[in-house]
Amino acid sequence: MTGVETRSVTRDSLFLLANVSVEQDSAQHRVRVRNLSDGGMMGEGTMKVSRGNRVDVELRNIGTVKGTVAWVQDQRFGIAFDNEIDSQSARAPSNHGAMQDTASSSVSYAHRAPPPPKDSSNLRKI
Repeated sequence: MTGVETRSVTRDSLFLLANVSVEQDSAQHRVRVRNLSDGGMMGEGTMKVSRGNRVDVELRNIGTVKGTVAWVQDQRFGIAFDNEIDSQSARAPSNHGAMQDTASSSVSYAHRAPPPPKDSSNLRKI
């Protein structure tokens, strides 16, 4: 690669984990997402892929994205997504950990604020 950047798509360096599976193989592989744009990603991991492999990538807050391996170098590889994604969504905190209505929440009381004491006369005023 030359010193001149020939890509026109903005990408950010980041550190996320994703699950990747190669079509025709049910095994999922955990890979590091080294950079991500709306059109693709660079991943790193020990899984064996070849240029042209069709893959499914499971990204946080986005779901499964289909794509094609564009390049491979050692344990790093580039994936071009079939359809653009909102890459900013993958950077946001995970949605599945958000608290729900307390009546239907499965979050234990250890993770919630304790209830106020029944006798407030012992409380110190600040």
